[in-house]
Amino acid sequence: MIEGDQVTVTVRVEVEPAVAFEVFTNEIDLWWRHGIAYRVAGRRPGTLVMEGKVGGRLFERYEGPDGPRMHQAGTITVWEPPSRLAFEWRAANFQPGEVTFIDVTFTRTDSGATRLVLVHRGLAALRPDHPVRHGEPIDAFIGRLGRWWGSLLSSLREHAAGRS
Repeated sequence: MIEGDQVTVTVRVEVEPAVAFEVFTNEIDLWWRHGIAYRVAGRRPGTLVMEGKVGGRLFERYEGPDGPRMHQAGTITVWEPPSRLAFEWRAANFQPGEVTFIDVTFTRTDSGATRLVLVHRGLAALRPDHPVRHGEPIDAFIGRLGRWWGSLLSSLREHAAGRS
């Protein structure tokens, strides 16, 4: 991978790491924003699911014109509750072989909260005319993606706060 071709977002979550991990994985559809900009299966509203194991899938189920459908957005590559999770990431408009990588760590702070760090790598491998880049140069695309992940993790933090 190219140096600098990643997004890193850090958020403090006011719950223990085991709870933050549980929220990120098993409650993903409860905190993941549901607006059109956040759907992983394109413009279709659906339900986001993460299968909790190495080789498990991250996917969105939705109703298609001819019945239930599913878009697999990722495959779990590391499953180490409650400290680490990693998965491959594929947006709905990725072609076969196009993939990026997400690594999430959950670290206990001195106060018992969680420092959650999400790193999304492999972004420069997406060609300049890729639809996910919206015609943006790589630095602008990375900035936009950082804001997107920041918004999602803020939503996770708010959802987790409601559990305590």
